[in-house]
Amino acid sequence: MDRRQLLSLIAGGIGMSAAGPALAGGGGAAPAVVNLQGVGLPVIADGRVRNYVFVSVRLHLSASATLETVRAKDAHFRDALVKAAHRTPFTLADDWSSLDAAALSRAMMAAANRIAGRGKVSRVEVTNQAARRRVDPPRGR
Repeated sequence: MDRRQLLSLIAGGIGMSAAGPALAGGGGAAPAVVNLQGVGLPVIADGRVRNYVFVSVRLHLSASATLETVRAKDAHFRDALVKAAHRTPFTLADDWSSLDAAALSRAMMAAANRIAGRGKVSRVEVTNQAARRRVDPPRGR
């Protein structure tokens, strides 16, 4: 076995553990979920990057989606998220240390319909937001 095969086996095992209870249990009682790798997104205000927020996203799959198919497109989902964040930043006017989770979820749902197929992802959940540094917007905004 060469190094690439070994790394792909390890990465596959990590991806399987990231799905958590979706694969465990008998009879499919828990809906399938895919946890995307963390992504650093910019906080842009007044045309300048003010901060970066590292975001973890969970995709809740519908019954018609297969876990392996959606998990294989992890890089496509993360790429779409970064492009959406640069096109229309998810910046909150009163907080430069977190992002608008509702807007981020809407953008990811639109991207999921393009990437995985319409109806394959039932819900997008922002599970964690960690700011690179604590930044407050200037007073009077």
